[in-house]
Amino acid sequence: MSKKKFLGGKDSNAYIVFYSAVMVIIVAVLLAFTSLSLKERQDANVLNEKKDAIVASLGLDKGSYDQYIEAYVVNAQGEKIETEVAPLQMLFDLPASFAAGEYPVFENKESGEVVFPLTGKGLWDDIWGYVALEADMNTIKGAIFDHAGETPGLGAEIATAKFQAQFVGQTIYEGNQLVGIEVVKGGAQGAPHSVDAVTGGTKTSEGLENMIKDCIGYYDAFMKARTAAATATEDVVLTENAE
Repeated sequence: MSKKKFLGGKDSNAYIVFYSAVMVIIVAVLLAFTSLSLKERQDANVLNEKKDAIVASLGLDKGSYDQYIEAYVVNAQGEKIETEVAPLQMLFDLPASFAAGEYPVFENKESGEVVFPLTGKGLWDDIWGYVALEADMNTIKGAIFDHAGETPGLGAEIATAKFQAQFVGQTIYEGNQLVGIEVVKGGAQGAPHSVDAVTGGTKTSEGLENMIKDCIGYYDAFMKARTAAATATEDVVLTENAE
């Protein structure tokens, strides 16, 4: 009497399907384990990239975040608040933090310059960046932008140093009114609140312009409070000197 073979033997369809399923499960488990094992290291690398982007917007050296930056969170009234999520960790889901009314600020402890993170939509996918302001809370010190999937040679140009350099020295206020930065063809002929759009990247340029104004708008009260405090301090100094 012949011994019954498992699932009809190695040449049977049932055996082949069973064997393939087992191999797929084993490979999936191994990949999941590898992914989980590397996640902590991957998150640390992403965090370092975000730190470097912040200091780059300020014109500081790569790796100098811990030396120069003080991070905190403000609300819509411009007041510092305590949050469950640290400012840097908010950058992993910035839309959620903004929706919760929590706005991370990254300040150069030595100069009073600040960096605001940005998030928005381009033509095809997410765009994001960082805008650094001088201590006057109006003049742009520097800007860093990046994207998830804009068209190479067109919308993707927002991530180039040449495009980003246009923002240096531009201002975001007209008197007491926050106007942001226009991103238009020709740069509105050198207007103080305008830069030249990406050639052939109209939708990406529009998305970038909206992102800047919308996200910086969350910090309007904070910037005005800082400006008012600086003005008051200057008035006190002038008064003391006059006496």
